[in-house]
Amino acid sequence: MSAPPLGCDGDRMTPTLTLTTIGRALVVALGALMLVLAAPVAAHAHRTTAVGPGQSIQAAVDAARPGDTVVVSGTHRENVAIQTDHLTLRGVGAVLRPPATPAAHACFDPTEVGEAVHGLCVIGDVDFDAGEVSRYLEGVTVSGFTIRGFPGSALAAVGARGTTFTGNVAIGNDDGVRSTVSIGTRVVANRASGGRFGVRVASSSGDRIVANTLRDNCVGAFVLSTPAGVAGDLRVVGNVVDDNTRACAPDEDFPPLSGIGVGLLGTAGVTITGNHINGNLPGGETAASGGVVALASPDGTPLTDTVVRGNVIRGNDPDILWDETGSGNVFRSNVCDTSSPVALCR
Repeated sequence: MSAPPLGCDGDRMTPTLTLTTIGRALVVALGALMLVLAAPVAAHAHRTTAVGPGQSIQAAVDAARPGDTVVVSGTHRENVAIQTDHLTLRGVGAVLRPPATPAAHACFDPTEVGEAVHGLCVIGDVDFDAGEVSRYLEGVTVSGFTIRGFPGSALAAVGARGTTFTGNVAIGNDDGVRSTVSIGTRVVANRASGGRFGVRVASSSGDRIVANTLRDNCVGAFVLSTPAGVAGDLRVVGNVVDDNTRACAPDEDFPPLSGIGVGLLGTAGVTITGNHINGNLPGGETAASGGVVALASPDGTPLTDTVVRGNVIRGNDPDILWDETGSGNVFRSNVCDTSSPVALCR
């Protein structure tokens, strides 16, 4: 008598394991495992928080986690510090003004004499005495705000990497946008007026200043090296830098300034191209003036590898001013009329 086939006991089927049964069990087990693995992901999903009039932007920012978005509407009187990586802060009809009593945080120490209050400050772990960054804050984006009347910067990136400031309006602040000891700050399609500097970059690298409108400041855009480091590998592209004729009195950090479109001090590897830089005339006492002013830094660091090409630079005093220091500097194919030394506009 031959043996019964697998799965049979004589004429009666037995509940033996078949490939179909095993497959079904695996599907059930894998499904349960996926639910377990998905639980922590869902718990850490990116969130969007709305902040309206009368609510605190700072509280929402402090409660945010990396990847979250905070949407702000209405007028707020706050000075805000952002210390969360990959946070998006989006204004929708949002206006920021100085508070009566500024909040003490990483961007403002009220015990420091002369400490300026900034509007929105993106800040990493910075030793200001040594000018060193121990940890860069990563990937923050701020857009859609109108910021008025701060004695410091409307928008500041300090010890940050990959910050984006886009579509903001800064009116009557000391700086419109500031990047200090930072890497790869993107300043795109903002408007800054009524301040000392429309955009100021100090000892930062890899920044991009693109498609901004900088008017009615003492200096439209200012890029400088300091003892904390050289400012370099920077692009200034497609901006309108016109009529920066305000006069700013000297202080402990700067001489009197007026009538500068784009100023470079001791920078390395800066390219200025495709900009309109017109009508930047001194409205008062100034240490220098011109559409593009390219000089060594106060400590003697020369200008190197500067490229000023393909810009419209007219109606300034002069259109291009260069102290002839450094090496690798190129002034070419600009539409301009006056320069010091002569012949840079040819």
